[in-house]
Amino acid sequence: MILAEKTTADISRQPGRTWRMSLTLELIFFALAGAAPTGAYGQLELITNGEAQGVFAGDARSISVTLRNPGGQDFAGKIRVQLLQASSATVVQRGEIPWKQLRVLPGQTVLESAQLDFPTVKAETRFLVRWLDNTNVIGKTEVLAYPTNLLAELKRLLGEDTLGVLDPNNELKPLLQQNGVAFVDLGQGSLEDFSGRLAVLGPFRSRAQLPEDAAKRSKAMAKNGVAVVWLQPPPSPREPLRPSYYSVAVGTNAIVVVQSGVVAGLAENPQAQQRLLQLCRQALHPEAAALPETNNQP
Repeated sequence: MILAEKTTADISRQPGRTWRMSLTLELIFFALAGAAPTGAYGQLELITNGEAQGVFAGDARSISVTLRNPGGQDFAGKIRVQLLQASSATVVQRGEIPWKQLRVLPGQTVLESAQLDFPTVKAETRFLVRWLDNTNVIGKTEVLAYPTNLLAELKRLLGEDTLGVLDPNNELKPLLQQNGVAFVDLGQGSLEDFSGRLAVLGPFRSRAQLPEDAAKRSKAMAKNGVAVVWLQPPPSPREPLRPSYYSVAVGTNAIVVVQSGVVAGLAENPQAQQRLLQLCRQALHPEAAALPETNNQP
């Protein structure tokens, strides 16, 4: 496998390329990608896991793509990229640019990365990245773009209260400052003295960064009326298997214990920020666990 090679593509600033298609989204996807789930065309085919990639709106966002040459001959061609913004009924082309010259040997699979510019959005917005070889569509990659101020939602959750944060690696505090969320640095005093409604402990990179008697002190905070989201450090190889997160009820609030991978990469991962918001809501308003719903009715 060839390692990813980053290419900068300023795709959102191309003038005179806007067009619309008044089709249903299903027909649009069919027209763009064909019926084959992998999007195979010519000598190259796009390999996808079916899940949309998530990025923040803005410049130079990295989009990964895996391409395979299933044929018996070398592939050599100039790949172009189109960026399409999709709604429930229309698609708007935001631009088309040359991406890179690509050579793929017979039977070879390559992992590549393109850095694309996504326009400002106010909510989760669906985009399609189309990969083209001349006039042949190799396939498409679904991308969900998010506004950069997701964590500003904490201000609505807390109202006039201040968030408590124990963040020894300075991963969360800069994001809160960027979003205008007031917070108290719990690393500057005693955890038990904090009197707000919500505290986030972590992220931690190792168990050595945990406060002494962390469990006991977290429980004391909860008894004082503080909802707690406790982000765990990465587990050691010999630790027993644990759920991704679970809640411990204390009074009317909860301590939500969260494994490190759930919110990994907060600065660049919009889904991680969304999950952190959900965990904060769970701590403030605990709900009993329920079996997942199924949609198998005719």
